[in-house]
Amino acid sequence: MAHFQYIARTTSGERVTGVIEAGNMSAASQILGEQSLFPVRVTEQAAPGGAPQAGDGLRLKVRDLSAMFEQLADLLRAGVPMLRALETLIKTSSNARLEAVVKHLRDRVAEGKGLHEAMGELPKVFNTLTVAMVRAGERGGFLEQVMTDLSGYLERQDELRSRVRGAMIYPAVLVTVGIGVVGLCLVWLVPKFKPLFAGIDLPLPTRVLFAASDMISVYWPTTLGLLGIIAIIALLWLRSEAGKTLGSRILLRVPVMGRTMLMVSLTRFCRILGTMLASGVPIIQALSISRDAAGLPALAETTEEAIESVRGGQGLSPPLRASGLIPPQIIEMIAVAEESNQLEKTLLKIADTVERRTNRQVDQAVRMLEPVILVVLAGTILFVALGLLFPIFTMARSIS
Repeated sequence: MAHFQYIARTTSGERVTGVIEAGNMSAASQILGEQSLFPVRVTEQAAPGGAPQAGDGLRLKVRDLSAMFEQLADLLRAGVPMLRALETLIKTSSNARLEAVVKHLRDRVAEGKGLHEAMGELPKVFNTLTVAMVRAGERGGFLEQVMTDLSGYLERQDELRSRVRGAMIYPAVLVTVGIGVVGLCLVWLVPKFKPLFAGIDLPLPTRVLFAASDMISVYWPTTLGLLGIIAIIALLWLRSEAGKTLGSRILLRVPVMGRTMLMVSLTRFCRILGTMLASGVPIIQALSISRDAAGLPALAETTEEAIESVRGGQGLSPPLRASGLIPPQIIEMIAVAEESNQLEKTLLKIADTVERRTNRQVDQAVRMLEPVILVVLAGTILFVALGLLFPIFTMARSIS
């Protein structure tokens, strides 16, 4: 139940204010009328004690959403009505944010709305994929299966995201330490050598080193301004459609890392498309949602061509094959699945297979990334050392 702050008038015209609890604004006005109060203004507010409300722009963790869908699936499969199932989730929830979201769904379902309509009012919690699948499940009468599929999909996404994040911790620490060491050398160590080398014809590495030190320690406002301008221009370009597509194609050409990015996006694309088709979502709508959720502009562009191909009565595999992005063996599996009318099952099998390969590629990419970072850091420190030692060797040679 939500809390509403009201300003109302009594039958004698006296102004009164207060807070009431009701399912929605219409119910709040009705309660005031039953109390012989004429509402002047009724506004929804946060619950006492600062409890979060679903309309406050809440965001839920993926694992919380996965658990919610799994519990709903179990309750619906046991024959529990939707409204009672949501009430049960509210009573058993220990997460304030999740409880606020489920209360919102309960209130809207109690008003006679469908579950997908209630979810559509919370776009920051339930994305287009979730709403479309729930809509298909409600219309087709297999909502509990849709909930199970959503729970499994979100759980796999969370596992993959956790694996990637965990694998990047050590490289991130290396980069941070390396930047700190090089920055300290340029700001503190290098300027101490400048008076010693005054009047000496400095070699190129030393001149470059002194210039970098001046940019950071002396001309840092100008340096920050230039870097800020470059970052803004790059960000604006990358947000454009052309920039996103070209940038993603450039990243795909990076050895190992590009292949890993493609496989992660392809896993997401196949799993989303297969899950939605298995849930009864029309293929055009499923492709549109999969395109937006793939996370790779180059693959999204290919999916757009596939949508036009399917809309024109052709197959899904020809535009995917023409793109050159997707491995040939996957294209052949999709082509055979289209002919045998087993596309949704095949896509889910492809997603499982590619996900296993992707996990191995993530581990391989991280193992390769660590020595590359170490080599770059060692080369940078060696450059700093040579830039400082070359003039000393020159001075010693001159003295001798």
